[in-house]
Amino acid sequence: MALPPSSEHKAWPGNPLDAAREAFRRLTTGDHPVIVDGRLFDHLPAREIPVDELRDMLLAKGCPRRVWDQVWTHVISRARIEGGTWIVAAVGLALPMLTSLAARLTERYADDPADIHAEVLRGFLDALHTVDLAAGRITIRLRWAAYRAGHRALLDGLDGPIPKPPGFHSSEPKTPAGHPDLVLARAVEAGVLTRTEAELIGATRLEGIELADWPHHAELTYEGLRSIRRRAEARLVAWLIESGIGRTDGDPTGETAAARLSLKQTSRAASRSRSVAKEVDRSVTDEGPNFGLQGCD
Repeated sequence: MALPPSSEHKAWPGNPLDAAREAFRRLTTGDHPVIVDGRLFDHLPAREIPVDELRDMLLAKGCPRRVWDQVWTHVISRARIEGGTWIVAAVGLALPMLTSLAARLTERYADDPADIHAEVLRGFLDALHTVDLAAGRITIRLRWAAYRAGHRALLDGLDGPIPKPPGFHSSEPKTPAGHPDLVLARAVEAGVLTRTEAELIGATRLEGIELADWPHHAELTYEGLRSIRRRAEARLVAWLIESGIGRTDGDPTGETAAARLSLKQTSRAASRSRSVAKEVDRSVTDEGPNFGLQGCD
């Protein structure tokens, strides 16, 4: 896709997600909008479909999961071969997911969120070139790649010094303010949870993803995965209680986990933290949980 004329540069949005939205809009206006052949996919009308209409169809209630994989396989394959226009089309299809994700990550972030939004977009674009199209559930794998990139940028922003006028002086980093994802990240840094355990809890407890939908090694059964999560949550609750994080920050993560666990389970699991952490690293993929776009089952 051609870049906008120089006379239009001033109007080009500064936020990367807004810029992506404007680029996608330009693909769908004019006499020759970018289209796909609906006959290539199940459940879609057998006609040429502009990509903005395709996005709305995918977001419609009752859109089958298999259609998401069919569409993403087609769009990503073209993006990898042709680049340009189809990369923009892929981003446009994912914008409802990416904007919601970016808003969640920056809802309590006091500084300019543009850098974090840019990392969300970068994580998604990187995944376009690496996601395994044969593995299925492509949408949720793309979403997790975007989430991890944005989350890393958020942690970097929160941990960095804050400039103070006049000039630049180091000050105390901003506190996480009880953000659930950040509490899980701190638990990983403290050695209470492995990265995989934190991602498992975040996906299935905070995002509402079904445990069965979380990607894991074929040898690990559903019951085994549930047991790993239960023990990880027990250690998390014990750490929150001991450190006082759940009481002082008003964080819902500890309260949510505590409501599902007894103190007896918490105490017993806390004493086994290191052995369970090693077990998880051996048995669960480090790719992390994956999430789907809103509105499509």
